[in-house]
Amino acid sequence: MQLNPQQIRLGIGRTLLRLMPLLLMGVLTLSTFWLVQKTTPPEKSPLERVRLHEPDYTIKDGALSALNELGNTKYRILGVKVTHYDDDASIDILTPRMRLFQADKAPVTVKSDTGHLDGDLTILDLYDNASIYRPAQEATATQPATLRMLASSSYFKVLINDDIIETNRPITLEQGMSIMNSTDGGVFNNIEQSMVLSGQVKGRIERAPRRNP
Repeated sequence: MQLNPQQIRLGIGRTLLRLMPLLLMGVLTLSTFWLVQKTTPPEKSPLERVRLHEPDYTIKDGALSALNELGNTKYRILGVKVTHYDDDASIDILTPRMRLFQADKAPVTVKSDTGHLDGDLTILDLYDNASIYRPAQEATATQPATLRMLASSSYFKVLINDDIIETNRPITLEQGMSIMNSTDGGVFNNIEQSMVLSGQVKGRIERAPRRNP
């Protein structure tokens, strides 16, 4: 039996119609695979993956000091336990105590129950039973006498490079026999060694007793 060209074309057309669903499925599958490959970012190596916030070392009775341009100690941070984190270089400190030094002035001590130092060593956050303490100082040839000062709050932020200590939480300030309470915190300037209170401020101001000549 001999097939004419018309019968051959009809047979091919019917075959293509039967295969059309399979061809369409194949094209869709290839298109989907291509889109997935184009939109999926390349897999990162283990070194490029995000590191977890986990400690890489811990020091007991740790200390961190910084010097000023003259080579003198500008500040020193002590902690019963110092925990360093590899991912952001930040540091958690148990029972932190920071001493700030200014030429010809009494050193200021800041402390709390816990603390966190950022990876750039520019901000020290102090939490729970936080305080700023400056002892009384006798008058010198360049500086007037200063009274004992104690500022207490639940939180202080030390801006290390700016020599500023601030809080937006309630604060109690004692200076000599005077005591003041602020609802919105305050700012301590270590260069001037002065405290400015914010919000509603209440308390009492007592004059320092005069000394007999």
